[in-house]
Amino acid sequence: MRNFKEQLNSVKAFAFDVDGVFTDGTIIIHPSGELLRTSNTRDGFAVHRAIKLGFPVAIITGGKSNSVEQRFAELGVSDIYIGATDKVEALNDFRSKYGLELSEILYMGDDLPDYGVMQLVGFPTCPSDAAPEIIALSVYISTYSGGKGCVRDVIEQVLRLKDLWHPEIDFKQ
Repeated sequence: MRNFKEQLNSVKAFAFDVDGVFTDGTIIIHPSGELLRTSNTRDGFAVHRAIKLGFPVAIITGGKSNSVEQRFAELGVSDIYIGATDKVEALNDFRSKYGLELSEILYMGDDLPDYGVMQLVGFPTCPSDAAPEIIALSVYISTYSGGKGCVRDVIEQVLRLKDLWHPEIDFKQ
C-alpha cells in the first residue's frame, strides 16, 4: 500500500462533512430556532483557495441550516448537499457531475453517518477527535481536531504536494 503522501497526489476533489469537521460539534440554538455553529476561518480560506485553483469541493451534511449553506456559498462552494440523509448518494452525484473516480476524492468525516462514504473514497480522512470507527477507516488522521484547522490541514497538504501553495508569491503585499 502506498503511503498517504503518495496517495495525496491522486486527489482531484474534496468533500467534507460539516459538524465535527468544520466545527467542534458544539451547536447553539438561537431563540429563532436556527442552529448556530462556529468555524475556523483558516479552514474557510483553504476551501476558497482550492476552489480558485480549480478543485471541486462538496459539502455533504445531514444537518439542515440556512447559515451553513450561506457560509459555504460565500466561500464559492457550489456543491452543497444539506440534509443529506444518504451521503453516498450525494457523493455519487458530486462524482458524476465532475467525472471523478472515487479514488480521486478526499473526504473528511468525523462520525458514523460518514462511514459509508469513507469506505468508498480513495482518501478517507478525519479530525483527531473523530469517532474510533472513523479513525480506523482513515488513511490520514489530522493532528487538528474538528473546527480547529483539520480542513486546512488536508487541503494545504494536497496543494503543497502539487506545488500550488505559494503564499510568498500569491499573497505578498
